[in-house]
Amino acid sequence: MGAKTALLAYADGDIATALRGTTGGDRDAAEALVRRVHPGHLVDGTADECLWDAVYPPDDVTYAVALPGVDLLCDRRLAVNPPSALPAHLIEASAGRRIVLHGMHSVSDWLGFAVWEDGVLVRSLNVGPEGVGENIGEPLPFELPYWAGEHPVPGWDRLPFHPLELGEAALRALFGFVVEGRRQPDDVDADAVRLHGFRLTDPTGREQAARDELHELARRMVLHRRG
Repeated sequence: MGAKTALLAYADGDIATALRGTTGGDRDAAEALVRRVHPGHLVDGTADECLWDAVYPPDDVTYAVALPGVDLLCDRRLAVNPPSALPAHLIEASAGRRIVLHGMHSVSDWLGFAVWEDGVLVRSLNVGPEGVGENIGEPLPFELPYWAGEHPVPGWDRLPFHPLELGEAALRALFGFVVEGRRQPDDVDADAVRLHGFRLTDPTGREQAARDELHELARRMVLHRRG
């Protein structure tokens, strides 16, 4: 799978605390969450998946779980670039809760994450091979060693760290687990948390057309880098 994520959480407190020890939530509550996040889409149920395998679903699939203290979604549509461009209706849906967004992709070496408190953006970072694309707010504590040059990578002259290494640190700090690297004893057991699966379709066809355009752009970028 590589280091790929597309996660969005609405949280009342610490996300890891809410996830730790749980196995899953109610499917009807998860479906209601998906319908709020994607109004107007056609929603059909599909197979459930564990959190570790759900963090970067196929294009038309959303995984969701509604738990005491946190609503969590895995959905490529939510990994927006830059993170601050998260659609307004998703911010409004927080109803005063904390919003945490995390997206990264190992093919493009891209990382983007953001945090909103009570609807106000307090931190957003967007980095990749070309350097910093967006840097809003003060760095969070887990970021400080990376900005201080404690995790240098040879050949990365635009950043003092590799985006995916910071991405894993952000994932652990914000969500309590990692997708690559050694797991720590107090990490959330992402294999034990079950998310409900849903297949979504945009009846207008616009979403698929935009997705095809982005895929073509990504393909050209990869070919350019290899060339």
